[in-house]
Amino acid sequence: MAAVRTRVVVAALVGLCLPALATAQSAARRLTTIDTIRHYPGFYHLQNVLLRGEFSQAGRRIFLKSDENELTVQLIEGVTTQTGAVEVRGQIIDVGRLEPGDPRVGPLEGRDADRWPRPGEEVLLRVASVTPAPAPTGNVSVRGLALEPWRFVGKAVTVVGNFRGRNLFGDLPGAPNQGPYDFVIKATDGAVWVTGQRPRGRGFDLDVDRRIDSNRWLEVTGTVVIDRGLVRIAVTRLALATAPSETAPDLAEAATPVLPPAPLEVVFFSPSDGEVDVNPTGTVRIQFSRGLMESTLAGRVEASYQGAPAGSTLALKAAYDAANRAIEIRFSAPLEPYRTVSVRLLDGIKAFDGGALKPWSITFSVGGK
Repeated sequence: MAAVRTRVVVAALVGLCLPALATAQSAARRLTTIDTIRHYPGFYHLQNVLLRGEFSQAGRRIFLKSDENELTVQLIEGVTTQTGAVEVRGQIIDVGRLEPGDPRVGPLEGRDADRWPRPGEEVLLRVASVTPAPAPTGNVSVRGLALEPWRFVGKAVTVVGNFRGRNLFGDLPGAPNQGPYDFVIKATDGAVWVTGQRPRGRGFDLDVDRRIDSNRWLEVTGTVVIDRGLVRIAVTRLALATAPSETAPDLAEAATPVLPPAPLEVVFFSPSDGEVDVNPTGTVRIQFSRGLMESTLAGRVEASYQGAPAGSTLALKAAYDAANRAIEIRFSAPLEPYRTVSVRLLDGIKAFDGGALKPWSITFSVGGK
C-alpha cells in the first residue's frame, strides 16, 4: 500500500463537559485505522472508534502513530498516555461539519482563529480511555485485520467471519468496487471487504444484496490488500464455517457522553435541480453521505407533476444501492413530455447510525418524446 503521508490531525477535547443525553447506551464502536479515518472523515464523524498505535511527544504535542501515519491527540481530564502499543478509544469529530464556534470543538493549538476548517480538514478524537494493546500472536482474525492491517498486507491469511452482504449493515465507510460480488465479513466488532469471487461454493450460494443470508459464516482465504483506506481480502478460497466461540474483548471504559449522530446529507443527485429536457424514460439517482437504514425508505420517496391535484403522485420504485450509498428511482411509465416533475424525500429517512435526513426535493422539466 502506498502510505498516506498527509498528517491526520486528531485531537481530544481537554476537560470538555457535555450534557448527558437521555439515551443511556452509546453507539456501537467501530474498529478502524488512522488511514481509514483520513479517507472517510464524514463517515466517522460523531462515531465511537477504537484505534491501535503508539504515543510519542514533541514539545507540548502528543501523537499517536501507526504504520506510517500519525495523528495529534489531546487527552480529556483523567486520561493519560502509556508507553508501547496501545488501544485508544474515543469519539471522532469532523470540525468542518459543525457550525463555527461549536462548543464541542474546544481549543486546539495551531488552529487558525480567523478561518473555520472545511469538512475533512480538521478531525478531532475525544479520547475516553487508553489501554495496552494485546501482544501480537500467530493467529489472524478479522478484528486484527481491522485494527492493524499493515501487518498483513501482501500475506495470505485465513479468517472466519459473518457474511454481511454488500455492506448491507453499514459496517464500513466505502466500497472497493472490484467486482459485482464484493461483500463484507464481520467478527468480534471488526469488518473487512472480500473481493474477487462470488460467495458461493459447496453447500452455499449467498446473495450480496439480501440481509437474510447474514446468518451464515464463511471461512475466507486470500491475500490482504489496503486500497484507499479500505482493507480487503483478495479471495482465493471460500468455505462454509460455524460461528466461533471467540467473543469480542471487553470494550468497557469510562462513561463518555454520547453525541447525537450527524445529519444525513445528499451529496450527489441526477438530474440536477432545475434541469430541463430530461429523458422521459430516465432515472433519478440520489447519493448520500453515509449508508442508509434501508427500512426507512418505505413510503418516503415520492414524485408528482407540478400543478397536479394534492395527493396525486407518480408510480415509482426506489432501489437502494448499499455499496454506493445511493437510491435509483425508476418511474413505472414514461414521464409526460414538457411537464415539470418534483421528486421528494420525506421526513423519517435515516442513516444506519440514526442520523436523520431533512426533507429534501428537486424539480426538473421533461423533454419531448
